[in-house]
Amino acid sequence: MNLIYGLSPVLEALRAQRRPIGKLLLASGAQPTRMNEIVALAKQSHITIERRERRALDDLTNGANHQGIIAVLAHATTLTKKAGAYTNADEILDSLSATPLLVLLDNIEDPHNLGAILRTCEGAGVEGIFIPEHRAAGLNDTVAKTSAGAVEYVRVARVTNLVPLIAELKERGIWVVGVEGGTAASYTEFDLKVPLALVLGSEGHGLRRLVKENCDALISIPMRGHINSLNVSVATGVVLFEVLRQRQSSDALS
Repeated sequence: MNLIYGLSPVLEALRAQRRPIGKLLLASGAQPTRMNEIVALAKQSHITIERRERRALDDLTNGANHQGIIAVLAHATTLTKKAGAYTNADEILDSLSATPLLVLLDNIEDPHNLGAILRTCEGAGVEGIFIPEHRAAGLNDTVAKTSAGAVEYVRVARVTNLVPLIAELKERGIWVVGVEGGTAASYTEFDLKVPLALVLGSEGHGLRRLVKENCDALISIPMRGHINSLNVSVATGVVLFEVLRQRQSSDALS
């Protein structure tokens, strides 16, 4: 059974209408204000609404924080295999803006980090996210919940290998910039207004050697405390919103 649970993920799934929902399961007695909009959207789409004991919802989600609501998808396919959950890489590349902003994730293994990154990317207007097919977290229920519904809007493509993708991005005139702790160039001193693909590495090891060597440049976030690095999802947000700051400042001057 394929489930979406939590107030924000269910609400955004109903708004986006990318995946057909068969029915909603509401915990008995659950009446938060935000659930009113969810129920209204479900009724507009003629989705069946059922009341269940909260224990039943706990069992369905293996004790996850479902917030009293579960959407059951109409088709019994998993999110990772469902048509449309991932976007074809060429589809993303062939529909980019004049100054695109892309994110490449080099073997991010923690689904909570991936979900948080997707949420940040959606807020920053990232046009496409690329992840490896192997040794990396993929789209699943945990990612959907952690992304607070952003998974319904961002375009995520899986690729066999990031290195050939990096080469193609360069051919398209896109600067490929790796974010790696300890490098000399600070992220605030680099021109991020160019057509840009940011590459971020795994939680424990950073960027792999071949990925790092194929980047056009490496930038870092200066650290002032005893800890020498940020969580990858936090680092993603720091750099992405510096991109937006630089681009907005440039627009204001033009």
